[in-house]
Amino acid sequence: MGDFSSLAKMIIGVGLFLLIVGGLMLLLGKFGLGKLPGDILIKKDNYTFYFPLVSGLLISLALTVIANLFFRH
Repeated sequence: MGDFSSLAKMIIGVGLFLLIVGGLMLLLGKFGLGKLPGDILIKKDNYTFYFPLVSGLLISLALTVIANLFFRH
């Protein structure tokens, strides 16, 4: 019985994490994240390629700073 409760807690945790990340993506999209200079956007007739290079770097930097603040020994 203990295996199912730990699995259920993990699934709920993953779901809450995805909900928070999705909400942050919507919120940050309104402030221009994802449309920064340096993000690669190629549009052709029936083809669109988008690679958020600078946005990804900024998110990575922010998460690194936050992780270092909370998980520093």
